[in-house]
Amino acid sequence: MGTSEIAKTFEVIILSRVIMGIYAGLASNVVPMFLGELSPKNLRGAIGVVPQLFITVGILSAQILGLNSILGNAAGWPILLGLTGIPSLLQVLLLPFFPESPRYLLIQKGNEEQARQALQRLRGCDDVYDEIEEMRREDESEKKEGQFSVLSLFTFRGLRWQLISIIVMMMGQQLSGINAVFYYADRIFQSAGVDTNSVQYVTVSIGAINVVMTLLAVFIVESLGRRILLLAGFGLCCLSCAVLTLALNLQNTVTWMSYISIVCVIVYIIGHAIGASPIPSVLITEMFLQSSRPAAFMVGGSVHWLSNFTVGLLFLYMEAGLGPYSFLIFCAICLATIIYIFIVVPETKNKTFMEINRIMAKRNKVEIQEDKDELKDFHTAPGGQAGKTVSSSSEL
Repeated sequence: MGTSEIAKTFEVIILSRVIMGIYAGLASNVVPMFLGELSPKNLRGAIGVVPQLFITVGILSAQILGLNSILGNAAGWPILLGLTGIPSLLQVLLLPFFPESPRYLLIQKGNEEQARQALQRLRGCDDVYDEIEEMRREDESEKKEGQFSVLSLFTFRGLRWQLISIIVMMMGQQLSGINAVFYYADRIFQSAGVDTNSVQYVTVSIGAINVVMTLLAVFIVESLGRRILLLAGFGLCCLSCAVLTLALNLQNTVTWMSYISIVCVIVYIIGHAIGASPIPSVLITEMFLQSSRPAAFMVGGSVHWLSNFTVGLLFLYMEAGLGPYSFLIFCAICLATIIYIFIVVPETKNKTFMEINRIMAKRNKVEIQEDKDELKDFHTAPGGQAGKTVSSSSEL
């Protein structure tokens, strides 16, 4: 893309964007899954939010570099597009030094020694017995089911509510209107008296707020938990959309309403940054075991990008037909997501994957019997066959 102007070809930009889009779709699923698998349970939420943190850092960096006074001009745009290759180059150079996911090595590759070595390297100590044992229990409980495909995930009763939950949260994340709020932001600031040439700097400040609040989520997710951040985040988004609708309708008659609109945008960004944006991917990691996690991320990622595409495609028509009342639709979606999370989604902080699986088993009506010395999991296999009984005390 950086050479497209010199080469006088726009086709290379289109091709490059397609390639980058494919990679972005893969990375948005693989990165949180990889980090979730190698994280200790007491830091899994914080580490799971880090990918979203660096997405906001990337957005802010692009906003700063894209200012008219820096590279957002006729002479600088090829350099701006070419700079995209630098983080990719760094990743190519650094990834060979990363350890493989211990869970992948033990559960999917069956290589316990390599899993132990990777875990020792990650933890910085030799005593990783408890985590290895927890992975073994997870492996034993899933042996009958094998690796899930997307189709078997949809037909497996034992993961029904986990699957519904990630679909609802991923749809809520994008259909709550985050892109629409960013789209409207420039006009909201201009209506409040911000000079047209200065709007880009205000947009950068919104990006900075996004980074700061996502960083805050990294530090508070393990103390407050996932559920409260989701409820608070979608709650702030819901309230902001409702008040924003009122403010946009009244700002031509009540002058100070334009400032309320700015506050609503800021509060909405805060809500999305602490809950709606980072937490759903953390919960995909935690609510699914190793055999079903890749398929779950595939479903979650597909719902995410399809919902993103839908908002981008329909919002201009919504705005033309409904005007400011478009935000009432986003408000209703946020409210519906809040109700679902409150009723269905459990708290998962400081729990192992197996403990979370037992919590969800009750809702899925999958019987799990547990006593002091013996753990027995009864699953229905993806094809409808009854799974075998696993006794950890004897088989492990």
